[in-house]
Amino acid sequence: MATTVLKVSDLISTSDKSWQDAVEKGLERASKTIRNIKGVDVTSWKAEVQNGKIVEYRTVMKIAFEVEQ
Repeated sequence: MATTVLKVSDLISTSDKSWQDAVEKGLERASKTIRNIKGVDVTSWKAEVQNGKIVEYRTVMKIAFEVEQ
């Protein structure tokens, strides 16, 4: 019987468009160096505000990926 083992890494990603864009860009960037990504858990949503407007969206997320045998 095969056992699956996952590792979790924390990532912070930013975007000037939206929180969803920050998540998607973070996942896209992580997938360039991390293989077998199985899931993402966004744990925090933050924004930088200047003059009453959001200028940067920030997400903190956990990326789960399968450990290779």
